[in-house]
Amino acid sequence: MRIVMIGGTGHVGTYLVPRLVEAKHEVICVSRGESEPYQFHSAWGQVQRVTLNRETEEREGKFGKRIQEFEADAVIDMICFTPASARQLVTALRGRVQHLLVCGTIWIHGRSSQVPTEESQNCDAFEEYGIQKEQMTAYLLDEARCNRMPITVLHPGHIVGPGWVPVNPLGNFNPQVFTTLARGDELAFPTLGMETLHHVHADDVAQAFEHALTHWSTAVGEDFHVTSGAALTLRGYAEAVASWFGQEPNLKFLAGDEWKTGLSATDIEKTWEHLEHSPNCSIDKARKLLDYQPRYTSLAAIYEALQWLIQHEVILP
Repeated sequence: MRIVMIGGTGHVGTYLVPRLVEAKHEVICVSRGESEPYQFHSAWGQVQRVTLNRETEEREGKFGKRIQEFEADAVIDMICFTPASARQLVTALRGRVQHLLVCGTIWIHGRSSQVPTEESQNCDAFEEYGIQKEQMTAYLLDEARCNRMPITVLHPGHIVGPGWVPVNPLGNFNPQVFTTLARGDELAFPTLGMETLHHVHADDVAQAFEHALTHWSTAVGEDFHVTSGAALTLRGYAEAVASWFGQEPNLKFLAGDEWKTGLSATDIEKTWEHLEHSPNCSIDKARKLLDYQPRYTSLAAIYEALQWLIQHEVILP
């Protein structure tokens, strides 16, 4: 197939684009041209790279038309964040593509009420990113089910891979948290540490998108969680990381404001955001309908990411 991938040089595209090339697809990668894939792969030599500023093109009402002009069989959109963006793309591609795949997020579920959460449960996002993605997903699925637009939405968890800092056991992105655990220093938590995070390796997300393409009949009109097989508690996550460095976990719970020491306002905000969500999602639907089989557990994905961070001296044991 001729496949256009929007936002193809990011976390998932680093793995998905080579998968598509190796499967003999013709790939056109559309991005702002400001970044390169996180890892080198010879497959990128066979990819047509196109620079487009989505924000500018959408503001002028041209983005959907520009994507339409590639005359693709399938379009994969990794950077659609609002229903307005989705609407512009769907309007331009209606009747012109075999498959439109869009990246959502497990954040659409808001606070967990029953776990593991299934796709049909409590879509009740409570912060702007999740609300916009929830509305985007609702619009896309309505277009698929009522207007026969061949759409699939895939919802990744916390994406992990070499080249960037994963969500840490405090629920933020400060690499110093990993250094604290590696050195056996005390790590303080504002709670009992039983909240959850649900990571997924970027290559497993890539696998899900590739399988959605090859399982067209069961993928169209559906949305799917794309995570590892099991979520982690903050406590269990911290204990595992400490053990990788030969340390006994030195953890303190219900630490008042003490846990905020050394953290920025953004770190603190992200911690509360992740604690409040505490995602724990089922992937049974993706396993059944897409034959999605994640290669990485949450901890295996995080371990690989930490090795890269150590090598590049982002974490200093």
